[in-house]
Amino acid sequence: MPSVFSPLFNGRLEPIAYSLLRLCFGIIMVTHGVPKLLGEAHGSMADPLAASANLIGNVLHLPAADTLALLVALLEGVGGALLALGLGTRLLAAMMAVQMAVISYLLGPTWPWIDRGIEYPVLMLFLAGYIVFRGAGRYSLDHRLHCRR
Repeated sequence: MPSVFSPLFNGRLEPIAYSLLRLCFGIIMVTHGVPKLLGEAHGSMADPLAASANLIGNVLHLPAADTLALLVALLEGVGGALLALGLGTRLLAAMMAVQMAVISYLLGPTWPWIDRGIEYPVLMLFLAGYIVFRGAGRYSLDHRLHCRR
């Protein structure tokens, strides 16, 4: 049954709502990347970049853990800002989806976030996936650049 609000939400407000969703997702990613890049504490982590490098090297057993941790910090900090603006949206969201999938795998099988579980990264994974499929949206730099061609 159609709602009284359907024309309003499906027409004029939907692109704005989606842009706000993309903006908030990008800002949340920035709040995780900037402390790593600046060497500042983040939550209970005194050195989040070192914690990321430790996770990459000692849990995932990947080489060049420090370099990969820096790339993660750049994805979150710089990539999050670009995603918020809607520039390089699909590529950045895909990279963030992979990151959230890895984090979910590492934190599992505990579900509740309060117990360091995977609720939050799973939500971020699906949000990133949605952005990959949906694209940047009308109110984005990707849209503006594409329309100028």
